[in-house]
Amino acid sequence: MDLILEPGRAEKNYWRDLWRYRELFFILAWRDIAVRYKQTVIGVVWAVLRPLLTTIVFTVVFSKIAGLHAPPDVPYALFVMIGNLPWQFFATSMSEASNSLIGNANLISKIYFLWYHFLPDWRLLALPLFMLLAFGASFGIGLWLCALNVEYRDFRYIVPFIVQFGFFLAPVGYDTSLYVPVTWLWHGHDIPARLLYSLNPMVGVIDGFRWSLLAGKSAFDLSTLLTSVSVTVALLGSGLWYFRKMEKTFADVI
Repeated sequence: MDLILEPGRAEKNYWRDLWRYRELFFILAWRDIAVRYKQTVIGVVWAVLRPLLTTIVFTVVFSKIAGLHAPPDVPYALFVMIGNLPWQFFATSMSEASNSLIGNANLISKIYFLWYHFLPDWRLLALPLFMLLAFGASFGIGLWLCALNVEYRDFRYIVPFIVQFGFFLAPVGYDTSLYVPVTWLWHGHDIPARLLYSLNPMVGVIDGFRWSLLAGKSAFDLSTLLTSVSVTVALLGSGLWYFRKMEKTFADVI
């Protein structure tokens, strides 16, 4: 059976076809997982080992060298791990999405455990919402980068820079409420520093993850979350619009 998703079709047919052949997404996702861990000695253990080692390194750098600390009664390593989880998800999703069309040109032309005796409470129920927000942010940016990467191959070099630089603009190793002031005095004017900082959609995601998993011991600002949601919605809407606009040229350009 042939699967044809034609660019430029009416919205109703376009989304109906995507839903009708949704099994294809699971097949392609499983293929990527199988290829990634093929012929590795420890296999999927890398999915746990990699963020664990990263957390250890960041914990030493941030706490011992930079002198950063977590909220009271929260182990700093756990604090960093919970911030690192959504960031790794976002960074990996965005990077993979940006290369998805280039890496699958032939298709076009033809959980972690860290035990600190620290248990979540009812706030854990909100975690899926923050996971959905992380997915939306990575998907929205991924749509932009995916389409741009087809037209301008320079973006394959820009994406790693975005990931590396973006890590330091996200509160992975520090608490937003402790280290980012609400306002910042600059040349006699009050600049809304925290509002500008929360334009990074991952700020609300990471703060939300910590609030959910640390039983409320990490501060959570509703205005920061609303800003992250607004930016994510804008990224999704504009990303879908640009992707739909450019997709009719993908087969020719790629």
